[in-house]
Amino acid sequence: MKLLKSFFILSMCLVSCKSSKTNLAFEDEKPYDITIAFGSCNKQNVENILWKEILKNNSDLWIWGGDNIYSDTDNKEKLWKDYQEQSMQTDYKKLQETTKIMGTWDDHDYGLNDGGEEFHFKDESQQLFLDFLGVSKIDKRRKQKGIYASEEIVTEKGIIKIIVLDTRFFRTGLTNAVDKSKRYQPNKYGEGTILGDAQWQWLKEELDSSHANFNLIVSSIQVLSGEHGFETWANFPHEVDRLVALIKNSKAKGVLLLSGDRHISEFSKINVNGLDYPLIDFTSSGLTHTYSGFRKEPNKFREGFVVSHLSFGLLKFDFENSEILMEMRGKNNQIQQKLLQKY
Repeated sequence: MKLLKSFFILSMCLVSCKSSKTNLAFEDEKPYDITIAFGSCNKQNVENILWKEILKNNSDLWIWGGDNIYSDTDNKEKLWKDYQEQSMQTDYKKLQETTKIMGTWDDHDYGLNDGGEEFHFKDESQQLFLDFLGVSKIDKRRKQKGIYASEEIVTEKGIIKIIVLDTRFFRTGLTNAVDKSKRYQPNKYGEGTILGDAQWQWLKEELDSSHANFNLIVSSIQVLSGEHGFETWANFPHEVDRLVALIKNSKAKGVLLLSGDRHISEFSKINVNGLDYPLIDFTSSGLTHTYSGFRKEPNKFREGFVVSHLSFGLLKFDFENSEILMEMRGKNNQIQQKLLQKY
C-alpha cells in the first residue's frame, strides 16, 4: 500500500447548507492514515469527467459500487466489449496504474435490469466481471457462486476490512407496487432473500472474526433508505433486520455501509439499541449521469440533503481518533457534502 500524501480537509462537521453547489473553504491541513474512494453508475460510452478528480485525492483504494458499465445483455461478446471500452479509458487506466481496485456489480453490469437469481447468464457474467477487475484465475471467486469477497488494508496503525456483497446472484423476486408512483413495494415479512444462505453464513463469519478498526460493507443497492419504491434492501424488511442484528451481535468495530444505484448521493443514519455507534449508509451515485430532475424524495433516515450532481465518495480514516470523514465530491474536486463520524 502506497504511502498517503498529505492533503487539505474540510471542517469536521456535517454541512448544513441547503444547496450542494455551495463553495466550502479549506481549513488547516491534517494527515489521514488511509483514503478510499468509491462510486457507482458509470456509462462506459460517456466521458467520465470525475476520473481526473478522483486521481487528485491519491486514494489507496477505489471501490466500484455497481453499474460499473451499462450493458444489459446476455451476449458474451457485447458484455466484454463494453468492459473493454471502460478499461481503455485514459484516466481510468491511470487509476488502475496507481490505485488498488475492487468492487461489486449491480444490475446493468450483471446483465439484466433489476435482475436477480433468475438471470440465466449469471455464471458467464460473473467470470467476465472478475476478468474486468483483474481477479486471478485461481481466486476462490472463480469457483464460488456469486462475487462476494473481503479484503483487509493492514497498516502499522490499524486495519480496515472491506466486505463486498453480491446483491444480484441470489436475490429472489420483488413485489410490484400497488402504488403506481412506485416500482416495488416490500415483500411479505420473511419472504425471499437478497444474499442467499451461503453468502449470509459467509458474512456472519467475516464480521464475527473481524479484528479490524473499521469494517466497510459494500452493497450495490441502498440498505437504509426504503421509501422511494425502487430497488432497496427495504423490499426485504426481514433481511434488513437480519443485517442489523448480525452487525450488532458480531461486535465488529466501526461498521459503515456503502451503496450506489440511485443516481443520487446521500447519507442515511440509524441508531441501533446495543450498538455503540450509529449505522450509516453512504450512498454515492452517479459517476457519469444523475437524477438531474430530482426535487424531493422521502427518506426518514436521511442525514443532511440529497446531492443530485455528478459525484464520487471519499472516505478518510483516522485510526488514532477512531474517525471517518465522509465526503461527496464532484466537478473540480469540489466537496458537495461531508459527515464526520467517530466510532
